[in-house]
Amino acid sequence: MHPIRKALQPAIFLMILFLLHACGEEPESQPDQKEALAEWFETKYEEELQMSPLRLTVLGRKEQYDKIDDLSLEAEEAHLAWKEASVEELRSKFDYESLDAADRTSYDIWVYQYELEKEGAQFQDMGYIFDQMMGPHTMFPNMLINFHKVDSLPDMEAYISRVLETSRAMGQLLERAKAQAARGIIPPKFAFETVLVQAKALVDGQPFTESDRGTPLWDDMNRKVQALQEAGEIDQALADSLRTASSEALTTSFGPAYDDLIAWLEAELPNAEEAPTGYSRHPDGEAYYNYRLKASTTTDLTADEIHEIGLSEVARIRGEMEAIKEQVGFKGDLQAFFKFVNTDPQFFYPNTDEGRQAYLDDSKKYLDDLTLKLPEYFGILPKAGLEVRRVESFREQDGAPQHYMPGTPDGLREGTYYAHLSDMSAMPKSTMEGVAYHEGIPGHHMQISIAQELESVPTFRTQAGFTAYSEGWGLYSETLAKEMGGYENPYYDFGRLVNEIWRAIRLVVDTGVHSKGWTEADGIAYFEDNSSIAPGAIRAEVQRYMVFPGQATAYKIGMLKIQELRRKAETELGDQFDIREFHDTILGGGAMPLDLLERQVDEWIQQKKTETPPLREG
Repeated sequence: MHPIRKALQPAIFLMILFLLHACGEEPESQPDQKEALAEWFETKYEEELQMSPLRLTVLGRKEQYDKIDDLSLEAEEAHLAWKEASVEELRSKFDYESLDAADRTSYDIWVYQYELEKEGAQFQDMGYIFDQMMGPHTMFPNMLINFHKVDSLPDMEAYISRVLETSRAMGQLLERAKAQAARGIIPPKFAFETVLVQAKALVDGQPFTESDRGTPLWDDMNRKVQALQEAGEIDQALADSLRTASSEALTTSFGPAYDDLIAWLEAELPNAEEAPTGYSRHPDGEAYYNYRLKASTTTDLTADEIHEIGLSEVARIRGEMEAIKEQVGFKGDLQAFFKFVNTDPQFFYPNTDEGRQAYLDDSKKYLDDLTLKLPEYFGILPKAGLEVRRVESFREQDGAPQHYMPGTPDGLREGTYYAHLSDMSAMPKSTMEGVAYHEGIPGHHMQISIAQELESVPTFRTQAGFTAYSEGWGLYSETLAKEMGGYENPYYDFGRLVNEIWRAIRLVVDTGVHSKGWTEADGIAYFEDNSSIAPGAIRAEVQRYMVFPGQATAYKIGMLKIQELRRKAETELGDQFDIREFHDTILGGGAMPLDLLERQVDEWIQQKKTETPPLREG
């Protein structure tokens, strides 16, 4: 999931889908209505964007460049009221039945997002505010360092203003966290411990303490001031003034805000449980978890159903793992093979800077090689570039999962595949190829870049986020990469299965900890029994599920749906099936709920059936 969306947007959840008529020709939207609807979507999307200065920055825009979003509960309530009014206006102005298929989908997605957010309002402040995954304490500096581009003096002045704004923004979030704690909603102890380490690292050094090193933001502000000076945008006197203002903003606003957070965390730490179960231990926790499952998977699957799907998939993938074990001639059972792949030095880079660079270089080579084969499998190709980078030190965690951050729609900032490389023993070679495909090409970078570059849909659809769709595509891409010639090394193909069983295990463990009373130790034990994932990565994964309920179930549910739709298309179309057109159908409308995705594929299948089938040779 996109970290900025998780940190900033109100919760978005389930609604009843609009269905197409079962018979009759599809209408074409009346020209006047089609144009008016397109204009309406653009107007409303722009109104919504202006409510989030940071979201504007993520998109590469500089409006409200000196501000940070209002992160209060009242702001979320105001957004929901605005969204409700927009849906009422949409329904009153446009006749759904007279729209064509593409416009119906846009209409449905807009309403869907509102209904999800509306349903989630009852759980408005259930999600943990500060945790080890994507908490705002690291999001703010990450935004400023990696997204707030400084090309001019006003840009740097806006940067300083945003540092000053952290006092208000962090204060709002801290008050929400305190209110949660008063209701007994406190994350596990490990989450607070990690947040403490991260928060302290951001204020340990210049300009906060006497030190030989600067803190991440101080170093970044100095770099950006220096770059302005070297570009001739400012002179020495102005550079000195900006450095003074930067130091004052950090010490008078940013530092005190983080000191307050640190003090609260230290005071609350004794109240955090060492070995808790999941959200079921909180007031309304069961209902909240069921809601999170709906929001993440865009389905009505229950926790029990998802748990059973996970168990079935784990069993199936273990069978494929056994086959590769036999292929490489390993003597011993699957558990012994897990241990071998997880410990043998041949499967790891050295825990040195050279080893870390080799991981990045090899990942880039896998991606470059597969990029050359994209035209055989896709008609629509992304324009945006892709960078492979190590996670910044202030937010890097041993064994934490790799992730992708999108570029800007205009292509000026490339998409970035990030890897946590502080502990190379948690980053085995066997799984790196599949992860690169998932996060990069043909996975998230391709899917998100294509969505952002679409010109055939309203702009809001180019930025829509549905985890089951996006992560389902990412996981589907890992298997697709095998069709495209990846995983020449059988051990790396085994790593592909390790990645897939990892996502199947998620269905079991996520539902286990949140609906079946499992503890962190129970989740770790199930992981160890069924995968060769490194111990550090396993612990980080289970801890992720415990603070981010339901999200991890979306990957396998989404992948299974895409595979189901492909099988359906192959069966119904036979020789008319075109893999490029199928993939373009999946990606060509941007992210959407799985039911709407199925409707889109069904429409493509019906359209293909009306075409003249290809001539058979002989």
